[in-house]
Amino acid sequence: MPTMSARHAASNLELLAIYEVSKILGSSLDLQQTLREVLRLLSYQLQMHRGRIYLLGEDAVMRLVAANGLSNEQAGQAEFREGEGIIGRILKTAMPAVVPNLADEPLFLNRTGGREDLEEQVASLVGVPIKAAGSVIGVLTIDRISDDGPTTHFGTDVRFLTMVANLIGQTVRLHRTVAEERRFMMRETFRVQKELRAAPPIADVVCTSPAMTDVLAQVHRVAPFKSTVLIRGESGTGKELIARAIHNLSPRKDNPFIRVNCAALPETLLESELFGHEKGAFTGAQKDHKGRFELASGGTLFLDEIGDISPNFQAKLLRVLQEQEFERVGGSRTIRTDVRLICATNLNLEEAVGKGKFRADLYFRINVVSIFLPPLRERRDDIGALAKHFVAKFNKDNGLTLALANEAQDVLNRCPWPGNVRELENCIERAATQSRDGIIRAVDLSCAMNLCNSSILFQYSTMGSAVGGLAPATAVHAAHSAAPPPAPPPAKTVSAAAPALPPILPSNAPSGCAACLSAPSAHAAPANVPMPPPGEAADALAEEPESGSLRDRLLWAMERTGWVQAKAARLLGMTTRQVSYALRKYDIEIKRF
Repeated sequence: MPTMSARHAASNLELLAIYEVSKILGSSLDLQQTLREVLRLLSYQLQMHRGRIYLLGEDAVMRLVAANGLSNEQAGQAEFREGEGIIGRILKTAMPAVVPNLADEPLFLNRTGGREDLEEQVASLVGVPIKAAGSVIGVLTIDRISDDGPTTHFGTDVRFLTMVANLIGQTVRLHRTVAEERRFMMRETFRVQKELRAAPPIADVVCTSPAMTDVLAQVHRVAPFKSTVLIRGESGTGKELIARAIHNLSPRKDNPFIRVNCAALPETLLESELFGHEKGAFTGAQKDHKGRFELASGGTLFLDEIGDISPNFQAKLLRVLQEQEFERVGGSRTIRTDVRLICATNLNLEEAVGKGKFRADLYFRINVVSIFLPPLRERRDDIGALAKHFVAKFNKDNGLTLALANEAQDVLNRCPWPGNVRELENCIERAATQSRDGIIRAVDLSCAMNLCNSSILFQYSTMGSAVGGLAPATAVHAAHSAAPPPAPPPAKTVSAAAPALPPILPSNAPSGCAACLSAPSAHAAPANVPMPPPGEAADALAEEPESGSLRDRLLWAMERTGWVQAKAARLLGMTTRQVSYALRKYDIEIKRF
């Protein structure tokens, strides 16, 4: 009979073994290697020899996955089905099994051939089921070897091994869950790639970036259905192009695609345009007029800038979208229509709903399937392909064979493009008109000619409060500020006698525009603007007053540059036209020398 101290020591040893087993099971993603380490620990610390771990496969066959002292060939022979041998009985009954002497057990099959010494030693077997989520997924067995005959005290072993089997079961279940999720993701990735390879290309949509590839995959998935689609994204990202792509890929492609710009029409006119009107409904209604909902019946109706419609009209629109029926203005006859609705907006509709500017019920009605178009600054991999596409389009329209130089491509890649794809297309078209030798170079781009739309808008935003009457460009400023600032380029000179001046942007101008102008060719000043002597610009900027009215700064700059407006404009970070306007506004008489 073991003493109290001996039992206490055995309990401490088992507790330590449980702790070590838990550490091993969480140490590696290699399941078989982890299970073998657990068996080595049981053998080393608790003298539990010939440990075996069997796991149930999808074909309902129990296979040996970890064992002490067996080769891979021997382990491959150990397969059991439910009810077959000792392992099969544990699987069937989900109960532990104890065999005092394996040599006398008829259910012992010895399929691995690893127990030929049963006549020399007495081997007892203890086996417990490995469970997960209430089901048996495997079996854990160990041998107790003795020279004195079989022991009858197996209760402690069963209790301890059951705890170990529970830890193993949770680990196996976790590994299988992770493996299944990984297989699912691989299948889903393969399916999407297959869809994209098999799907026909979308006209005029040029992209290689992962963000736009996901958008096109979503377009192909949603196109066959009638579900309402809400396309969201900044202005100039191509929302109408995506709407047309959905229509062209749908079963409605042979029917009309009708577009309405909701922001371009007042409420009264918008109602007439969408629903139509009867003759005599209002002054000037000389005949019946079909609305866009009627004209688009059987096809697709694209409501652009839907976030700009008034709250009163939102209630009228909601019923039409919900019931697909309406009455013309001035009429009483209910007209039914069958349209697939696609909406687009560049506004934050959630914020508009929170402020009460957009009805929540209309938001839920149009926001069935959302497609988010990323801004161009978040899909920079597409800038090169888009630029070449627009050059090719310009060549086709004008019968030319222009090419885009690498230096120009580098400048385009550095721009933040607050106007997105629309701004890029316009920039390419302007540069193409300035090309003189059949190649669009960096010097042909707007950045090099002080005509970059982004920088001009920003200058107007900084001049708005001082000069008066100029609309602020806060949206452009925000878009520029969101772009990550590029590394400052090395200083370059125009010539040995005349060092290059800083870009004609305010000192707090967006870093994106400065990056565009940092191209070597972009530093060259326009030929018609006189340049101050070497070092004058830097000295003048250092002396510029930090505060004061615009009139004071104008007088300081004009005095400093000898009343040459072009030079003063450079010092103030303004254009010559802005300086001329400000001089007239403040009645500053220009001195003549």
